[in-house]
Amino acid sequence: MVKLIHTLADHGDDVNCCAFSSSLLATCSLDKTIRLYSLSDFTELPHSPLKFHTYAVHCCCFSPSGHVLASCSTDGTTVLWNTQTGETLAVMEQPTGSPVRVCRFSPDSTCLVSGAADGTVVLWNAQTYKLYRCGSVKDGSLVACAFSPTGNLFVTGSSCGDLTVWDDKMRCLHSEKAHDLGITCCDFSSQPVSDGEQGLHFFRLASCGQDCQIKIWVVSFTHILGFELRYKSTLNGHCAPVLACAFSHNGQMLVSGSVDKSVIVYDTNTENILHTLTQHTRYVTSCAFAPNTLLFATGSMDKTVNIWQFDLETPCQARSTEDQAKQFTEDWSEDDVSMWLCAQGLSDLVGVFKMNNIDGRELLNLTKESLADDLKIDGYSYEKEAMENWISKKKRTSPMTNLVLPSMVLTPNRTLKMAISRWLETHQK
Repeated sequence: MVKLIHTLADHGDDVNCCAFSSSLLATCSLDKTIRLYSLSDFTELPHSPLKFHTYAVHCCCFSPSGHVLASCSTDGTTVLWNTQTGETLAVMEQPTGSPVRVCRFSPDSTCLVSGAADGTVVLWNAQTYKLYRCGSVKDGSLVACAFSPTGNLFVTGSSCGDLTVWDDKMRCLHSEKAHDLGITCCDFSSQPVSDGEQGLHFFRLASCGQDCQIKIWVVSFTHILGFELRYKSTLNGHCAPVLACAFSHNGQMLVSGSVDKSVIVYDTNTENILHTLTQHTRYVTSCAFAPNTLLFATGSMDKTVNIWQFDLETPCQARSTEDQAKQFTEDWSEDDVSMWLCAQGLSDLVGVFKMNNIDGRELLNLTKESLADDLKIDGYSYEKEAMENWISKKKRTSPMTNLVLPSMVLTPNRTLKMAISRWLETHQK
């Protein structure tokens, strides 16, 4: 069961977006403000509302650490805020001055994407606040964006209905018509799923649009196999345009909001409707799951944000009892190890681990020596530029072990990168 536990009614106009960190809820509105609330008791923070934008605020999102909040507006700016003090950290102007409709942080906090009404998309350095790369879509406004959980690509959606996939260098990998009447929102599930036919692992992507549909896609990207976006299914629970969709943190549920004023919660595995909620009195424009609790929020043109709580055990959670029994690494199967590798951005290693039958118990026993001797994995981290220079000199051995490298493919140490980025975010001003 789902119950409505709180309603926030502080905005003076339509609520356009809501977003969670581990301890805060942020909301933004046509009234030009962003508001911050504590998740402990849903009281508004002393430095809220945040005021800078001169026109409607369309989107807001937290950095992964929750220390920084981004907001974007019709005024053509994307603003970064210190969530603890409410101070403005940076004001980043869209190069064309076009209204900014969507913004998203990368999973490692190093980048921020902003998409505008004229179709321009900008990749910003989130530490220096400088423009890194800029691109554009052929037609329509950019209204949706989502980073893959590994951070090596992101997807944008346009008002013309195109889904466009970009890599982290802003190179367009793929574009296709996804919704005939325009896309309104998209979101990645943070949890990988297995494709039984090929033994590979992918991430789910949901997109929704003016055609009243939610479409589910499976996405993969590895240096060996390249990029693939594959349509999986369509969810037809709403009877009017779907304006928002979001996956739960564990990937077990998907919530959506619509012009029909309803909120629908789906089971992502069976694609059955678990709950239909009808408390909003106008269009539901936004929805978001909290990362660590059984909460989700929905925002509406009725100027309110509803906060919902699941009972301690939902049908999805009851079904996942078997998964919880595998919480100890030593109990992982080979497939569990493969899914963990994908979640860490190490998809390129799945084949090597499967070939060597690495399950949870074997994983715990791996050492640098066994990685190098048995799996032929170097086991050391290097600066990318230095390693590329090493390889360019036609050296095929490890700089540390002097062993022959079986492959020249460089695998990013995303865990180290994320740790460095979060430290910089916390300590740099």
